[in-house]
Amino acid sequence: MGYPRLRALALFPLVLALFTPFVLQASRAQPLLSSRVVPADAAIDAARIAFEELSEGDRKALQEALIWTGDYSGVADGAFGRQTFTSIAAYQARLRQPPNGILPLQARTALLDAAQQARKAAGFTLVDDTKSGVRIGIPLKILPKQSANTNGGSRWQSADDKVTLDTRTAPPDATLQSLYDRNVAIQTPGRVVSYKVLRPDFFVVAGETATGRFYTRYSSGPEGLRGFSIGYDKAMASQIDRLVVAIANSFTPFPAQAGAASIAQAPEPALPAKPQALNLIGTGIAVGSRQVVTAAPLASCKSVRVSGLEPRHVAGRGPFVLDFAEDLKAQPLKAARGPLVESSPLLVVGFVGEGEKANLFALPAQAEDAGMISAPLQPGMGGAPVLDMSGSLVGLVGTVPSGRQKIAGIIPAAKYPVVPNPELAGMPPHSPAQPSGAASQPLAAADIVASIRSALVPVTCAP
Repeated sequence: MGYPRLRALALFPLVLALFTPFVLQASRAQPLLSSRVVPADAAIDAARIAFEELSEGDRKALQEALIWTGDYSGVADGAFGRQTFTSIAAYQARLRQPPNGILPLQARTALLDAAQQARKAAGFTLVDDTKSGVRIGIPLKILPKQSANTNGGSRWQSADDKVTLDTRTAPPDATLQSLYDRNVAIQTPGRVVSYKVLRPDFFVVAGETATGRFYTRYSSGPEGLRGFSIGYDKAMASQIDRLVVAIANSFTPFPAQAGAASIAQAPEPALPAKPQALNLIGTGIAVGSRQVVTAAPLASCKSVRVSGLEPRHVAGRGPFVLDFAEDLKAQPLKAARGPLVESSPLLVVGFVGEGEKANLFALPAQAEDAGMISAPLQPGMGGAPVLDMSGSLVGLVGTVPSGRQKIAGIIPAAKYPVVPNPELAGMPPHSPAQPSGAASQPLAAADIVASIRSALVPVTCAP
C-alpha cells in the first residue's frame, strides 16, 4: 500500500458532517419502516464541477488551506466530497460571502494567502527527525522546546508545557497489535477513548482526559514501527485542533519508501473483498426477554435487526417498542429512574460500530437546559441510556446523526435531545423511580456500565 493511501485511511475518521437535528416522521396508516430517497443536491453538483476543473495540486492546496483556516478536518487528497463542500461553504459564510461551495480565482488566492499567514505564524516546518526516522510537520513557533524522549524519538513542547508532541519508535519485539492494546488499555482518571482503529499497517487511538486531549498514531513497515503522539490542554483546543489535523496530514513514517514509491509507482495487487461493515443505527434497551425500547432512527431503515433478529411488531413513533418472536438473550433493565437535573454529570452507555462489530462505549455527558445533554457522542448512540452518577436512568439519547465531524480523531461535545422517562411508555413498571430529593451514592463509571450492559443491544439495519 502506498503512503498517500495509508494517510487517507488513517485520516478518514476526521471527515463527515456536523450535527443537525432530525425529527422522525411515521404514520400509523403507513408502514413504520420505510426507505428514504435523498434527492440530488444541485448546489453540491455545481461546486463539484468547479472544484474538479482545478488541477490536482490546486485542489489539495485548497483543502490544506481550509485546514489552516479551521474549516476542514479531513485528508488533503484533492477529492471532492460533502465535507469539502461544507468546509468551503463554512469559510465563505464566515467571510459573509454566498456559501455556494464555489471559490473563484480571487477567493482562492485570498484563502491560500490566509493559510500561508497561519503557517508562518505557527512556524510550521517539515522536519526529518533523525532519531525516529519520520518526516512530520512541526509548528516550531508554538512548540519551541526540543529534546530527546525515551521512546526512540524527539519531543517538541510549548513554552508552558501545555502542548507536547513526541515522535516514537517501538522495541523490536513490539507489534502493532500490542501497541494498540496498550494504548487503548491505559487507565487514568477521566481518560476516555473517543476513537480507535486498527488496520494491518497502522492504528489511531484518540480521546480526552479530564483536562486535555490526545492523539496517537503508529504505522508499520519493513523498518519497524514508527509513530507520533500529541497531547494538549483542552483550553487550547481552538488553537491546537487545526494544528493536529495539519500535523497528521504531514506525517510520513517511512519517507525513503514513500519517495521510492512515488518514482516506481508499482501497481498494487488486487485486494480480496472486505466483509461488509455493520450498519449500526442505534442502541436498544431490553425491557423483557422479547421486547426492546429504543429511540434509534428506525424510520430511516426498512429492515431493522436486533441481535440478528427481525422484530415481528414495532409500535410507537419514537421512542419505539419492538416485539420479537424469539428470546433476545438479554437481561431486562432493572435500573431505577431519576430526573434530568441541569448541570449534573451524566454517563451515556451505547454501541459504536467498528468495522463488523458493535462495541460498547461509555462517554461522559452533562445535563443542559430544556431536556438536552452535552456529550461527544458517536453514531450508534441514538437510543442509548442516559444515567446519572448513581446509576439511575434519566432518559434515552434522541437521534444522533450518522456523521459527526471529528477533529484529529476526536469527536467534540455537542448538544443532543434526551427522551425523558415520562415518555418511555414501554419501560416496565418494575423499574422503580428515584424519589425526588433522595440522597444517592455516586458510583464509578465502570460499576454503572456493569449494572446495565447486559440489558443493552445493538440496533442495526440489514442490507
